[in-house]
Amino acid sequence: MKVIEHLEANKGKTLFSFELIPPLKGESIKSIFDAIDPLMEFKPPFIDVTYHREEYVYKLRENGFLERKVTRKRPGTVGICAAIMNRYHVDAVPHIICGGFTKEETENALIDLHFLGVENVLALRGDAVKSEGAFVPEKEGHSHAINLIHQLVDMNKGNFLDDELAVSEPTNFCIGIAGYPEKHFESPNLLSDLRYLKQKVEAGAEYIVTQMFFDNQKYFEFVETCRKMDIHVPIIPGLKPITTKNHLNILPRIFHIDLPQDLVEAVEGCKNNQDIVQVGVDWAIQQSKELMAYGVPCLHFYTMGKSGATQKIAAALF
Repeated sequence: MKVIEHLEANKGKTLFSFELIPPLKGESIKSIFDAIDPLMEFKPPFIDVTYHREEYVYKLRENGFLERKVTRKRPGTVGICAAIMNRYHVDAVPHIICGGFTKEETENALIDLHFLGVENVLALRGDAVKSEGAFVPEKEGHSHAINLIHQLVDMNKGNFLDDELAVSEPTNFCIGIAGYPEKHFESPNLLSDLRYLKQKVEAGAEYIVTQMFFDNQKYFEFVETCRKMDIHVPIIPGLKPITTKNHLNILPRIFHIDLPQDLVEAVEGCKNNQDIVQVGVDWAIQQSKELMAYGVPCLHFYTMGKSGATQKIAAALF
């Protein structure tokens, strides 16, 4: 079932969903199940699975030169989606990124997902390789998420890269995209960012999931501005509870967001990590209640593979 169908079928009631990070290469899928099991009582209709692009590692050769090798530290998104759908009978939403893939590799991955019965994808450009300062697309890959959306829409129409196929059965993907209430860090301003967002919706994106935020007013203003610009698809707020003091520095640096001063002072005033977790849970609960009163279609939680705090929040809301 498509994400957009889940939202429509719930008739205005707020749904609960969350996002998972695949385990590191070599680890068991048990870590995924351990993260999902405590959250199933809240009946998530869909679960997102992130994709992490390749990294470059440099190994010293016998001749003294460095050899660059490509490695993927978190493989298995397609397999994880299949395992989730088989075990829990909920829809999986794999993240499909531009970075590190040619158009043909993207098409092959999407065909595999289609064979597995996956009907939803979140289309993203993805980040730059950690060792590079800016995003660089593959030679035969997509440079922007909108190009990926065009490929998805073409496949949904039965148009594949090989136009000489004797049979080309259309795929049936519901396409989600990311939105940034505090703007994407590469955009000169929020209005410019929203113009690109509108282009993605006009190209075929059916819903938006926002980057995490901690000030609801920024989400409300984001939604209001989107509607004024004739962006009328559902906008799902993304939330993450603070669980360690390090989050005060890590989250703004990695995700380019602001943290409210009240939250910062509350975390800084904690004596131990247990108190910090409680502050983060309480803040997220209040955020969620206000968002639910506003009528959001779904609350989407970034668990980072750890469900403890999210379970406490969901228990207070659903």
